[in-house]
Amino acid sequence: MIPQAFHYEAPTNLEGAIALLQKYGSDAKIMSGGHSLIPMMKLRLATPEHVIDISGIQGLEYIQEEGGTLKIGALTKEVALEESSLILEKYPLIADATKMIADPSVRNLATVGGNLAHGDSANDHPAVMLALRATVVAAGPNGDREIPIDDFFLGFFTTALEADEILTEIRIPIPPAQSGGAYLKMERKVGDYATAAAAVQLSLDAAGKCAQIGIGLTNVSAAPMRATRSEDLLRGQVLTEELIQEAAKMAAQDCDPNPDLRGSIAYKRSIVKTYTARAIHKALERAGA
Repeated sequence: MIPQAFHYEAPTNLEGAIALLQKYGSDAKIMSGGHSLIPMMKLRLATPEHVIDISGIQGLEYIQEEGGTLKIGALTKEVALEESSLILEKYPLIADATKMIADPSVRNLATVGGNLAHGDSANDHPAVMLALRATVVAAGPNGDREIPIDDFFLGFFTTALEADEILTEIRIPIPPAQSGGAYLKMERKVGDYATAAAAVQLSLDAAGKCAQIGIGLTNVSAAPMRATRSEDLLRGQVLTEELIQEAAKMAAQDCDPNPDLRGSIAYKRSIVKTYTARAIHKALERAGA
């Protein structure tokens, strides 16, 4: 199929893009790399009358640490994350996920902000940002507002962005010493959406106990999902094999996958259990445990 007819706009600044959103309201959709929106338009799952392309707006593509926070501009391309020495050295969870997103031709255009703003639980960055306890910044007619990642994903393809807001930045607390993360993904073929995936970010205290942990799951619920019970079980504990396996079992119990061509409910739950445990082990290894 091909998309229905639409008007194309390409503002050169953020203010102009927000003004267009105010003008067109719910009849408009934002596009950055286009790898989320265009396929939905082809399937007629999205039928905007106006497409506002923000890819030409300057100043929204960067990766930098500032004031105890990693800041990533919303128009930062996946390839920039993939090749960033800062990400590779200090944020292995992001590095793991980015190299598993689609293929190089997609990563050369797709943006991290678009991946999140799409609100698709099958995308890889939502689970990663849940594990990292990120905050997203939305710009609108009344200025910027910060949205904790746990308040951002509201449901199936639904986020907390207002109709006249644009996601402009992702902020991630810089992890303390003895921290590690990992992302493990089961896919039918390279570049496919995940059958299921697990993102884990943890830090250890001086006694070797788990001071903080985040666990996000991909494509096993209507909205991107945090494995809260599993996190609560492990926080403050020495991460023994018994505890890790119990946490992985909880994650599998708490997720809500749909059966499809990628597998049955039972199969997807089994992947969640296995990959959550493996991701915790890999994160521990990277934390120096």
